[in-house]
Amino acid sequence: MGKLFIVGLGPGAAGQMTLDARAALAEADVLCGYTVYVDLVREDFPEKEILTTPMRREIERCRLALAAAEGGRSVAMLCSGDACVYGMAGPILSLLAEYPNVEVCIVPGITAAISGAAVLGAPLMNDFCVISLSDLLTPWPVIEKRLRAAAEGDFAVCIYNPASHRRTDNLRKACEILMTEKSGDTPCGWVRLIGREGQEKRILTLRELAEETVDMFTTVFVGNSATERIGDYLVTARGYEV
Repeated sequence: MGKLFIVGLGPGAAGQMTLDARAALAEADVLCGYTVYVDLVREDFPEKEILTTPMRREIERCRLALAAAEGGRSVAMLCSGDACVYGMAGPILSLLAEYPNVEVCIVPGITAAISGAAVLGAPLMNDFCVISLSDLLTPWPVIEKRLRAAAEGDFAVCIYNPASHRRTDNLRKACEILMTEKSGDTPCGWVRLIGREGQEKRILTLRELAEETVDMFTTVFVGNSATERIGDYLVTARGYEV
């Protein structure tokens, strides 16, 4: 029986990869993943066989990994952040019945919500939700419904996939929806290239965020009614007396 590790690499920096994740990569005979993610670790494991596919060929990538493991090999499917947060764990488990000779081990990683929040301070100290603005797999009306619910519930919001070359206006639309319940002065922030070379961050208001130009490497944070800017940090109060 072959083994398939589904590995969350974290945000990209070697120091933010867990020991379990590194051990899984060391044990695997084959590394499989989206080309950008494989390139993060390729130099550390030059002896490994590599299987990659471009973006938007996720099911093909999963089948490549499962087929290699079905053949008795040890395979690591690489995901950025955590494999269970917009990663490959779900598709692989959905296909697993077709590959009865594969044992799966899911290795968690530090996702962008956590690593990006650490760069900005403590914006997720109280209840929060994570919403992706990518409408490739989720219809935009569903995303709008979730944004409205988050605004009405006064959640702090972490936004994944705020923009791409095709989706240039989704962040502005999301901010406008959030501002139906949240003040335009709500403290917000974004972090680009979390944990990688060229990391950037900015703290701004929700009103200003609506006019920002961001890309797919950016994670956005929108505060709740208890979030404030303290110097160079975003802090969402949990209720402790200070």
